Amino acid sequence: MLILGIETSCDEASAAVLEDGRRILSNVIYSQDEIHNRYGGVVPELASREHLRKIDSVVATALEQAGVGIREIDAYAVTRGPGLIGSLLIGISYAKALAYFRQKPLFGVNHLIGHIHAVFLEHEKPPLPFMALVVSGGHTSLVYSATDGSVSTIGKTRDDAAGEAFDKVAKMLGLGYPGGPKIEKMAREGRGSIRFSRVKISDGSLDFSFSGLKTAVLYHLRENPATEQTVPGICASFQRACVEALVEQTERALQQYPASAILLCGGVACNAKLREAMSHLARRHALPCLIPSPRLCADNGAMIAAASVACDPVSPLDLDGDPNLRIPAVAERKGTA
Repeated sequence: MLILGIETSCDEASAAVLEDGRRILSNVIYSQDEIHNRYGGVVPELASREHLRKIDSVVATALEQAGVGIREIDAYAVTRGPGLIGSLLIGISYAKALAYFRQKPLFGVNHLIGHIHAVFLEHEKPPLPFMALVVSGGHTSLVYSATDGSVSTIGKTRDDAAGEAFDKVAKMLGLGYPGGPKIEKMAREGRGSIRFSRVKISDGSLDFSFSGLKTAVLYHLRENPATEQTVPGICASFQRACVEALVEQTERALQQYPASAILLCGGVACNAKLREAMSHLARRHALPCLIPSPRLCADNGAMIAAASVACDPVSPLDLDGDPNLRIPAVAERKGTA
């Protein structure tokens, strides 16, 4: 079975062809980093316009690299949310048109579930239950897959996502967009000796908060303007605080929920310090830590095609985008909220 996956939730346009939901025949990613770099972040209108301009060529390239024709595709998968509504609608409209014209099944996929399935494109799926930290530009969530196969959110950010904090701090320091790779590169030259204060959730939940950490950096820069000599140390200190916050909450989650493995996925999972810290956490708990290669951490069509295998039922052709689509919380799964 050949599935064409399309991903346009933010500023990357991607299309991929998967065979039997696992073997990647092609995975084409078109990045808009150069377009948005001058603004220090993604401009939604520009992102959707660029998707409209590029989607056809991205899909055509994915088919060409896979060595298949459009008539050989058995099903279409597309991100339906969460994300920027303008960007989502470009991919959804394109996928719906193909499904209608070819009379093939259409699957609308949750972007966050897609990131989790990116792990299984390179690793064997562990026995249930497992714990996943999904951390990307716009999302930071702890997702738990229980023994019955249900997937629930057990922790989420209450304000900025980790990736947003990286982007905003990079903008403060004049490093440009995307912020994550730029901060990580600068941090390699710094000591990380600044202790930036960060919000610690005191109500017992597994939620995250990164706005306080971002503000701590802002206040530090007001009193200590950044120089060429001090930027590496600021980056290293911010990165350390961010990684510590992510690992601490994941460890708290493991104390409350039994798990057979830890998964780390999403764009911020490219960060080497985070990968190292999560792997260390997993070793302390005698668990495997499954992390995709950096190319599959980024938004990509292969993960959307992979996640479509678990979608049921087939999506209707009036499928709409949902910028606020989420994975229900545990309480909602149990019917108590």
